[in-house]
Amino acid sequence: MEYRPISPFMRQISHAHLRLNDQPKASVTGKSVNKWELLRELSKAQAAFGLTERDLTVLQGLLSFFPDDALGGNAETIIFPSNKAICDRLNGMPCSTMRRHLARLVEVGLLSRRDSPNGKRYVRKHAQEPVAFGFDLSPLHCRAEEIARAAEAVRDAENRVRRLREAVSLMRRDLLAVAEFGEVIMPGLTLWGHLRDTGTAIARALRRKLSLEDLSTYRAELVVLLDQARNCIDSPETEDMNTSGAQSEHHHHNTNKESIVFEPALEEGGAAAGSHEPGVGVDVPETKPAPRIPLHLVIAGCPSLKTFYQGNIRHWHQLFDAACYVRPAMGISSSAWEEAQRFMGPEQASIVVVAMLERFAEIRSPGGYLRALTSKAAAGEFSCGQMVMALVSQRGAGKCSHL
Repeated sequence: MEYRPISPFMRQISHAHLRLNDQPKASVTGKSVNKWELLRELSKAQAAFGLTERDLTVLQGLLSFFPDDALGGNAETIIFPSNKAICDRLNGMPCSTMRRHLARLVEVGLLSRRDSPNGKRYVRKHAQEPVAFGFDLSPLHCRAEEIARAAEAVRDAENRVRRLREAVSLMRRDLLAVAEFGEVIMPGLTLWGHLRDTGTAIARALRRKLSLEDLSTYRAELVVLLDQARNCIDSPETEDMNTSGAQSEHHHHNTNKESIVFEPALEEGGAAAGSHEPGVGVDVPETKPAPRIPLHLVIAGCPSLKTFYQGNIRHWHQLFDAACYVRPAMGISSSAWEEAQRFMGPEQASIVVVAMLERFAEIRSPGGYLRALTSKAAAGEFSCGQMVMALVSQRGAGKCSHL
């Protein structure tokens, strides 16, 4: 009867040898696994098994002595090369180095020794059955599923790092762009210098290999800074910096109360709109100036918007979303809306739409009316401030009449 020894020849026994009896026999039944694919999976998950590249190099040399590409099934999994043959296969690796890495593979349970009584590695036949002494590769095959799961976990982690790194890179770019934009419309704030310094520092950090924790920290910092910058640029509280321009428009309206932009002639579009048509003989500026009127004044003058749009409006981009939402219901075509954005800018076009919603019952053709105002904007003869101030004054007069 064959006996499976647990003690190595002329070497001290270890826990790895004591666990040998719990491992399967040399001939492993079940699904076979390609040895080179298994080695690639193990290379990906080497950190989970505490292996180094040199350990894997030695294992690769050992696998090259196994005659088949598939491990498992009913194939014998014991190989019996000499130390010299292994070192030659490893391009002349010193024997002491090779034995050290072999011991590591045995220690982590990917390889087991089957030493003969005299320590030699060989195979002989006994009763028509081969009896082999050497290195048993069956533990590697038996842990194939564990190795595959570990490799997949490593790939998932790498994918999370890659996606997070891309997000941080894009957010850093946005941060620098917002800082540049903020310096143009609100010069002199120390916030813009802080944003530029932070963006530059993160750009330098991204040149290195960062961990998931480091990238998460950078992302959280960028979220806070971008939100702070947007609130500074886009919030109603800071839009009061442009109140002087709005007051100028308000003063102009008070001196001529009948000069309101809601002229009936504009509702027909066409010839009544003037001789200027968008896109014909008119140079379109690359960038449109920000509205010279606070957002909270627009909201105050257009309360009907809350009836049709339930979302919060605290920033200009939220007003734009609201205008996009109510525009189809008002009968304004996509081409008219896109043309208005082109010549007025998204913010001013959004103000015009919500102001038209406030006087919707009085406008016979909202699409033609918007095109008429777009024609005036293309000729540089239109400002939405008068529309808003007319609505605000009308609401103020209405409140006074009820006192």
